[in-house]
Amino acid sequence: MQISKNILVAPLNWGLGHATRCIPIIRAIISNGDNPIIASDGQALQLLEKEFPHLKTIGLPSYDIEYAGKGENLKLKLLKETPKIWNAIRAEHKALSHIIHEYEIDGVISDNRLGMYTNMIPCVIISHQLQVLSGNTTWLSTQLHLHYIKKFKECWIPDSDTRPNITGRLSHNDDDSITKRYLGTLSRFEYRGNCEVKYDVLALISGPEPQREIFEKQLLNQLKDYPGKVLFIAGKVEDVQTVHKKGNITYHNYLSSVGLQKAIERSRIVLCRSGYTSIMDLIKMRKKAFFIPTPGQFEQEYLASNLESQGIAPFANQEDFALQMLDKIGDYAGLGSLIDPGISLSNLLEETFSSVNENSEPIPSSLST
Repeated sequence: MQISKNILVAPLNWGLGHATRCIPIIRAIISNGDNPIIASDGQALQLLEKEFPHLKTIGLPSYDIEYAGKGENLKLKLLKETPKIWNAIRAEHKALSHIIHEYEIDGVISDNRLGMYTNMIPCVIISHQLQVLSGNTTWLSTQLHLHYIKKFKECWIPDSDTRPNITGRLSHNDDDSITKRYLGTLSRFEYRGNCEVKYDVLALISGPEPQREIFEKQLLNQLKDYPGKVLFIAGKVEDVQTVHKKGNITYHNYLSSVGLQKAIERSRIVLCRSGYTSIMDLIKMRKKAFFIPTPGQFEQEYLASNLESQGIAPFANQEDFALQMLDKIGDYAGLGSLIDPGISLSNLLEETFSSVNENSEPIPSSLST
């Protein structure tokens, strides 16, 4: 008789993308007959608690990352917050030893939480960032990130290992010291064929504050003049789901995965950030989209530019966006052209966590990164 394993799933709370792309991982753990335990903080934890109300959840130290109000100030602000981020990484790393012992954890899946590693049990990290774009400091930011990735048993990359792919050069490097597993398109959604279109535009707002709120206000102001029907999802995970309608816009503070899938299915086009998880969701749903990268976020700018250069989807910078640009979407192939079914998550989980290494070193009571 197979003994159920306790697998800790720990997404970073930086926007909602890290949490939402863990949903298919959590479902696969459950399908395998094992027990997922969720660990995160803030809205990422709240979202997963709403998706899986029956599962055990654990609060982790917060990275407490805030975006700058202006995109050109983002890198400077993140540099100033680096000591706070490192302290959070050390704090979660120290907390992991207690979590393992208290909850009898057999394995860890971290989505970009860099301190969730140990030699005691198998630990893997989900990340597509084998290169971390930061302008003229890209080499340094990449090396810092790889320093932590190498502490994990494996790096699971939600992308294709061949090109054309979603990330271009971001998810590839020649470092043989990292065990890489390419998962293909990782999404909480399942494509169910063409559905009746109810809305002309679906506006999906996401990302850390204050840029999320800035983006929300800009699009609400512009879309009120749009001639078609607009479904607006603000991306604010609150205690109660709310909906109201004003003019041509139907506004939700947030939707569950089931509700959001229906919203995407019933919308002709999608207007959103070029966040990596959003892109994968729209690939899985075979949609046409227009992207507006978060100002100052080099990766989102690169991803949007890469998709446009491949003829997949158009984009514009936030300060340049105008409603008439949505007319360009028809000239592009759409995101369904990049779909990659990838590997079996169930088989991957079974292979990775089939046994605990009994010869692993115990975790000392005090750890540092």
